[in-house]
Formats: sequence, C-alpha cells, structure tokens
Amino acid sequence: MHISQLFGQGRTVFSCEVFPPKATSPVDTIYRTLDGLKDIRPDFISVTFGAGGSQVNQTTREIAGIIQNQYHIPAMAHLTCVAAGRAEVDEMLAGLAEDGVENVLALRGDINPNVPPKTDFAHASDLVAYIREKGGFGISAACYPEGHVESPDLVSDIRHLKEKVDAGAQHLVSQLFFDNEDFFRFLERCRIAGISVPIEAGIMPVLSKSSIQRMVSLCGASMPRKLTRILARYGDHPDALREAGIAYAIDQISDLIAGGVDGIHLYTMNDPNVARRIAESIAAIRAV
Repeated sequence: MHISQLFGQGRTVFSCEVFPPKATSPVDTIYRTLDGLKDIRPDFISVTFGAGGSQVNQTTREIAGIIQNQYHIPAMAHLTCVAAGRAEVDEMLAGLAEDGVENVLALRGDINPNVPPKTDFAHASDLVAYIREKGGFGISAACYPEGHVESPDLVSDIRHLKEKVDAGAQHLVSQLFFDNEDFFRFLERCRIAGISVPIEAGIMPVLSKSSIQRMVSLCGASMPRKLTRILARYGDHPDALREAGIAYAIDQISDLIAGGVDGIHLYTMNDPNVARRIAESIAAIRAV
C-alpha cells in the first residue's frame, strides 16, 4: 500500500520515524525500538537515510524490510540525493522492491562536510521525478512550515514545494515545529498554491535541552514563549524537562488534530517509551 492511500479514511494518520543504529552498534539493536512501537500500531514507520556511505544506507533498507516483513507495519525508507547517485538509487530501489517496501521519502538531505556529495540530482524534485519514472513506489517528500533554512523567502519555498508535488510527490511530511500557528499558516499557503496532497505535521518531543537546541540551530525552527519558559525552568532538570516536553508534545498534537490536520509524524528519537505515552494519550482524540 502506498502511504498516500492511508489518508481520507475518517481519522488522523499517526506515523513514527526511527533512525539506524550508529555504525559501531549492530543493526539488531533497532529491535528494542521496534518492539516498543509495534504495540501502538502506527500507520507506518519511516527510516532515516544517512550521508555516511553505502553501509549506512544499506542499513536503512534492511530496517525498512524488517518493519515491513517482521512487524507487518508499512515502512517508508528515506532516500537522499546528496548521498546517492543514480547507481545507488537504482540499487536501493531494487533492494526495497525485493523486500516488499513500497514507499520512499525522497530528500535532498543535509550535506556532510566529511562526505563528498553526489551530483546526479541537484534537487529533491529531481529525485522525485526519477523515482516516479522508475514506477512502483509511493513517493513522499519533506516540507518546511517556517521555510527551508536555505530558502530566500516563504514564497520561494512554497514554489519549490509545488515543484516536488508536480514531479510526483503524493504525500508530504513536515520538518519539526513548535508553534502550531506556523503550521496552520503554512497549510493555508500550500492550499492556495494548489498543493492538495496530504500533509503530515512533524512533531519532535523536547526531551533534553542540548538536543533541542541543536535541532533548532540546524532547521531554524522558532521557539514560542511557552516552550522557552519550559526550557528556562526545567532545562537543568532532565527528568522534569522530559515530563514537560512530553506534555507539550501531547498538547501540540491535540490542537493539531482539533484543527483537522491530515496526520501526525512523530520523531521518536528511537525512544519507544515516549512514543507509547504520546500515542496512548491521543488515541481517543484520533478516533473522533
């Protein structure tokens, strides 16, 4: 099943993201995360794709196959053109098809200064179009409620997003954000621009002060005063910040669902306990 077919069924889609273990860890350490996620039955699970070379990307394929075939949950494998040329893309797609994985999230990807970027695809839209030509895959793409950090303005950002959709993206997953009004304004801009595909809201729970500051610096997400107060009060108290961060994420998701969002994509950071707490808290809300 293609991910886009999950939408329009009368309930909010709920999905999760996991990332492959570090190169120094065996791939089977992902089972702890997946064992914890299987009971909450997300509609699909995505697996990130690294810029660290073929071994990292082979692990993405392997984990996606495990999710699809051992856990019987639809899997979506990330694929970045900064880390893969045509040959690598062809190899990845062939392997995914062999494993029964039908969905790909096509991205440009972050440039790793220690790994020379591939140059076959200049933009994510080029990769989307290439995968569409190959056929057989549901294609998703990323979007940025506050604009991509490299975009000169929001108008340009929406124009580039429309290019990805016109190239064949059937579903969009947003970058993390902390102010729902930013997301709702973004949705309005998308619909005005003629972007009608399902758009999932990407939510990352604030679990540590250092990690969230690093993510904000990378993606440019703004920090609303409510969250700034939480970090100021609990930032040096890890247990308290974890509880406050989970509560903030649940409140954020509840408001998004009330606003009619197509779906919630939870960045789990491979922490199944947090994902379970959030999923259980919103279960009744999703069903309405």
